Amino acid sequence: MNSSTNQKLEIQKVESSRIAEVDFNNLTFGSAFTDHMFECDYKDGEWQNPTIKPYGPLTISPAAKVFHYGQAVFEGMKAFKDDNGKVWLFRPEQNYLRINKSSVRLAIPEFPRDVFFEALTTLVKLDKEWVKPGQGNSLYIRPFVIATQVGVSASPSSEYKFMILMSPAQAYYTGDVKVVIADHYSRSANGGVGAAKAAGNYGAQFFPTNLAREKGFQQVIWTDASKHEYLEEAGTMNVFFRVNDTLLTAPISDRILDGVTRKSVIALAKNDNIAVEERPVSVAEIVEAAKNGSLKEIFGAGTAAVISPVSAFSYQETIYELEKQEDGFATRFKKELMDIQYNRSEDPFGWRYEVV
Repeated sequence: MNSSTNQKLEIQKVESSRIAEVDFNNLTFGSAFTDHMFECDYKDGEWQNPTIKPYGPLTISPAAKVFHYGQAVFEGMKAFKDDNGKVWLFRPEQNYLRINKSSVRLAIPEFPRDVFFEALTTLVKLDKEWVKPGQGNSLYIRPFVIATQVGVSASPSSEYKFMILMSPAQAYYTGDVKVVIADHYSRSANGGVGAAKAAGNYGAQFFPTNLAREKGFQQVIWTDASKHEYLEEAGTMNVFFRVNDTLLTAPISDRILDGVTRKSVIALAKNDNIAVEERPVSVAEIVEAAKNGSLKEIFGAGTAAVISPVSAFSYQETIYELEKQEDGFATRFKKELMDIQYNRSEDPFGWRYEVV
């Protein structure tokens, strides 16, 4: 599979912007999209026709393999505008590497780096007015790949479409989040696609999450598929536990996504001389810590929500409340992350990527 293209990026601009139609003070996450999108097709063994065009619907055969065999992967990333009007991406190289890692796992050809970054930065510059300044405001960016070959034979597609969509966003979660620890349903299994951002991973979560919501919980903390003894992820996020003053999180494996926010939180913690343990974290350990008072915090970490504190968790019908931490790790890491993202502080890690 050839993961390069010699074709130049074509740009088709909209005649007039739709930005005036959007109420930026009342955004529903992922429901409004910017004026332009990026599209590139894989045919005859190579990526072709990289194009930025006006946002709009696709024409695709109902026999496209994505609908029948689920060959689809995606990424989630953000652009931020600082107080001087400059626009920044946060660790985009990590998203580029991960979408190709996900693609390889689903037998999808890798996408060329130069085309990815040219398309990404050109697209953000074209629609930079959609990036609003201010705390919590951002531009959510969704690169994704789908299988487009027509045919329902059970085999990898020979044709694909790589796209990038962008959506203005505000804070993803508001208020306290209550979770239930899974003891029956699983997110992923050994040797599966849990470490890939495969579309089907998320579709399979919806039913058990709906069951949790019927009981008053917003999300599920997933456990290992074999015995449900170890804690792995929270909803669509990586999950952290603070026991006394030590931060615990599950190690990366073929079941657990290598989250960009996760690795950023770990780097921030180590930079702040906070003890971090990346190791299997058992349900029994966290339940006992909740009982004896040493469990101080649980929080999810992901691109959309950044940091999402958990106020209570349920396990086998018993609810454990967590005392609110006014100046806890979750608050601290969220502020440190967002200060870097919005160019309000030094960036000792080199995470910011200016769109120029």
